[in-house]
Amino acid sequence: IAVELGFPHLILDIREEFGDYVINHFTGEYLAGRTPNPCVLCNTHIKWDALLRRADKLQCDYIATGHYAKVRHENGRYIISRGKDLNKDQSYALWGVSQESLSRTLLPLGELTKPEIRAFAQAKGFTDLLNKPESYEICFVPDNDYRGFLKRRVPGLEAQVQGGDFVLEDGTVVGQHQGYPFYTVGQRKGLGITLGYPVYVIEIRKDQNQVVLGTFDELSRDGMYVHQLTMSKYPDLTGQPLETVTKVRYNDAGTPAVFEQTGDTMKVFFGKGVHAIAPGQAAVFYEGDDVVGGGWIKAAFQATQAAKKARQYASSKTMRV
Repeated sequence: IAVELGFPHLILDIREEFGDYVINHFTGEYLAGRTPNPCVLCNTHIKWDALLRRADKLQCDYIATGHYAKVRHENGRYIISRGKDLNKDQSYALWGVSQESLSRTLLPLGELTKPEIRAFAQAKGFTDLLNKPESYEICFVPDNDYRGFLKRRVPGLEAQVQGGDFVLEDGTVVGQHQGYPFYTVGQRKGLGITLGYPVYVIEIRKDQNQVVLGTFDELSRDGMYVHQLTMSKYPDLTGQPLETVTKVRYNDAGTPAVFEQTGDTMKVFFGKGVHAIAPGQAAVFYEGDDVVGGGWIKAAFQATQAAKKARQYASSKTMRV
């Protein structure tokens, strides 16, 4: 395509940074009993930070990416928002991109849908692009088998973590698991245990080498702590409760929530229980289509009745979306 359209095409080697920021973090998070999100890290540190450093050397003012999202400048802030094609929207994965990086970002697909892009490619004769399959897997994990990847990445891992207990929330031992890094919160299939009713992973206790199982209802939590924040639409929300729709995973539709910021930590209260809140995943806060900000889920909790009443009061005093 570059030859046909007459523009320079360069291949840049960013494998070292990709290994440091993405692969090492991916491995470390599972070993810490958390569920990582490598795509967010890749966007933040590779597709933006590392690429902009190369752009500087090439004397390029901007970078353009194929993400289905929008960016605009308003009230002194660069704001990420959902793309026109909600089926392909990638704003969830962009919350970590800094204001400085966003100031040099172009997102030309934000106002287009995937069918419109395919029609454009067909009209231009780029049939190879039309026939290219879409991938929803992690690019560095063959066959999407992250357990096999971890075993190859960390020699002797199975021997180090095997023999731990499956337990219920009250501590009752109901079986043995294959190793806590090989399970994720919300998992139901592949547990290798039968209790006579459907069970899910509701918590991973790394220090005790325990995997906690429970029913679908027990998987629900109505609050969480989110840290290592990156704010987008507003620079800071300390002391300013705001009601948003919050997503706890990419394919999550989002749940109304009130959150309170204290320094680099956000305490989030949901209006109802949310299932499978996994530490290590990204939480992204939306006001309408705009990304208010995001961060990494540190822990989920079940609020007390007193906290629920306080949350309801705060919700009645804040902006609704």
